[in-house]
Amino acid sequence: MNSKLSYTIEDHPPFALSLLLAIQHLLAAIGGIIAVPLVIGNVLKLPTEDTIVLVNAALLVSGIVTIIQCRGIGKIGIQLPAVMGTSFTFVAAALAIGFSDAGVGGILGSSLIASLVMIIGSFFMPYIRRFFPPVVTGTVVMMIGLSLIPVAVDWFAGGQVGDPNYATPQNLLMAIFVLTIVIILVQWGKGIFSVAAIVIGMLIGYITSLCLGWVDFSGVKAANIFAIPQPLHFGLSFPISGIIGMSIAYLVTIVESSGNFLALGEATNTEITPQHFKRGILAEGLGSALAAIMSTTAFSTFSQNIGIISLTGVASRYVVAITGALLVLAGLFPIFGALIVSIPLPVLGGAGIIMFAMIISAGIQMLNSVEKTRRNGLIIAIAIGGGLAVTTRPELLDKLPDFLKEVFGSGITVGALLALLLNQILPEE
Repeated sequence: MNSKLSYTIEDHPPFALSLLLAIQHLLAAIGGIIAVPLVIGNVLKLPTEDTIVLVNAALLVSGIVTIIQCRGIGKIGIQLPAVMGTSFTFVAAALAIGFSDAGVGGILGSSLIASLVMIIGSFFMPYIRRFFPPVVTGTVVMMIGLSLIPVAVDWFAGGQVGDPNYATPQNLLMAIFVLTIVIILVQWGKGIFSVAAIVIGMLIGYITSLCLGWVDFSGVKAANIFAIPQPLHFGLSFPISGIIGMSIAYLVTIVESSGNFLALGEATNTEITPQHFKRGILAEGLGSALAAIMSTTAFSTFSQNIGIISLTGVASRYVVAITGALLVLAGLFPIFGALIVSIPLPVLGGAGIIMFAMIISAGIQMLNSVEKTRRNGLIIAIAIGGGLAVTTRPELLDKLPDFLKEVFGSGITVGALLALLLNQILPEE
């Protein structure tokens, strides 16, 4: 457990500090939230205005569901500092539907019907929870961090492998500069300088990038100042094959989100009960249904923001609820989101590499409490090895049927499924 929390789940930091801390979560999440609609819009060659509809709706619904997860409505919402966003787990199924005659309406209709898998599944989470002993939970949490490291490395290097500016000395120096600032502030900073280390480090990196002429404001200039949400903009259709594909993606997301909830519990010093699982998964399912109606893709809990909690010791759900409010504003005022997206990738990478590594550290600490037996060692080794195989070499799945690629496309999912399976079939010593 994280024994050095500056603010616990129920704490209310002063508003000015809470706003700064909420912006810190926003900076970590917004790139991932808009990435999925941008990928779908670009690959399907949608008109610019349609892609903007997908992006605005993603930000707006992310904010709404984040607030529900943090604050809770009745028996909906995990009531922990969980940031919600569009999930890459659904991209493969979405593109397959999008390239068919069903189009974007088919993607959203399939997602709406298939969200029942998560909504109904949430009521069985108390039974599912017993399959997650410490050897499984620690392995899954560790795999979450390991799966995110390649994302942080690409940010650190300034793009994707093959880009002409990938890993240039300038990009690496900027990322190291931001990373150094964050480390100094976390280790030796006091008060606000410690708990807001990530946003301060990124702000200094952004100002430095601005002085160097690295910041591209073209997206800001092209963005609308205000945009009204457009429910059912693409209509809805319900192809059977699309519903099946999306249902599989939702099953995978249940496994991933269960791991994220466990990591969140570790970061916030909270024992995750079956009711936490039920409420959290239900909120995700209902949020994904709302996303389909509001014209964007399905949702899950963001693991990168768990790293911020582990690093800063700020577990207040009040703070993350403010992040949700900021996301709603970003959905209504696209220029706000465009300004955030203008942050150069090396600046994000300098902070991201340590945030995601903190999740790995949390997983290692959880595994420290596991009995050191040959059986447990096999479970940990094979699960992490299999998850990393898919993460580092996704080409392994290229020649498999689309169904299997959908199921095993995520290293987190592969690691979690292997840990769950081995824990059931290997005999106790």
